[in-house]
Amino acid sequence: MEDLAVTAGVRPKPDFWAGKRVLLTGHTGFKGAWLSIWLRRLGADVTGISLPPETTPSLFSLARPQLAASHFQDIRDATKLAELVRAASPDIVLHLGAQALVRRSYQDPLGTFATNVLGTANLLEAVRRAPSVRVVVAVTTDKVYRNLEHVFPYRETDLLGGYDAYSASKAAAEIVISSYRDSFLREKGVAVASARAGNVIGGGDWSADRLLPDAVRAWQSGQVLHVRRPKAKRPWQHVLEPLSAYLVLAERLWSDLALADAYNFGPVSHEAAPVRQVIDIARASYGGGEVRYGDGNEGPHEAGWLALETAKALHMLNIEPRWSLTEAVDRTMKWYRAQHDGADARALCEFEIADYEARP
Repeated sequence: MEDLAVTAGVRPKPDFWAGKRVLLTGHTGFKGAWLSIWLRRLGADVTGISLPPETTPSLFSLARPQLAASHFQDIRDATKLAELVRAASPDIVLHLGAQALVRRSYQDPLGTFATNVLGTANLLEAVRRAPSVRVVVAVTTDKVYRNLEHVFPYRETDLLGGYDAYSASKAAAEIVISSYRDSFLREKGVAVASARAGNVIGGGDWSADRLLPDAVRAWQSGQVLHVRRPKAKRPWQHVLEPLSAYLVLAERLWSDLALADAYNFGPVSHEAAPVRQVIDIARASYGGGEVRYGDGNEGPHEAGWLALETAKALHMLNIEPRWSLTEAVDRTMKWYRAQHDGADARALCEFEIADYEARP
């Protein structure tokens, strides 16, 4: 393994990505749309596979990422998915396609398990039969751990589990990823890693039951924001932090198969913050907004405490966050305000990406 004692704050390299054929699942989602824009900026040829955008508006529809091909295809259909993977002949696969909402998983547990577990298996089986693929980064979540509500941050070696169907399905997906890596893909020279990212915020997310999108919807319409669990702590981070990590991880896997493993990506563990603190920053940035806090007992079960240990990402990959919580929230709220006032969504994303790339 190469010497990792390099300058902190490594970032994606345009000379690596230029001309690479990248297959991106989930490209119509919030993170997927941001990543599509960044990959094209880096010079990659991107093929997207996803369901159509689920929200109106959506970042994908507003920003119109420039892709080599865009396919609206359910990853639960193994035959059609394999055909698209084979036709794309990708060098690198970035798997973001998922049912990504906790509360929806209570409403549709079978659909959640089918998409997140079987969909991941379908993709890896297609990769197994695609000779072009050299790297796979499969994105799961910070919620894959068996949450004991203790004060210690979770490490990659901790037990997997999940109370709700979303968390359980992502934990199961981790087992599928590990199995395919060990049973099939490593011996073929394909580097497969999983990425467990903390709670992501940023402009362009209009999903239901997410804190800042809910705040924006409420405050833009002059309504009161209802917050169910103000004391719940999460590892919040701007969307560009994990996306940068996925790209850097793929770069490192390309040259070092031994790095194929699971990685946490998020803020340093002591910077996990309660919901109330995030809302306080958001209100200050937005310029006001009414909030009504619940007592923490409303709705289905959600973990009260979650923090990630990110030392492995720092020491093995030289990845560390660039933006503080305050800056991440402030940038998110300013993005929404600018877009609401008529600014072009893709231009706003391009500006944020350029600023992130320029940050020491």
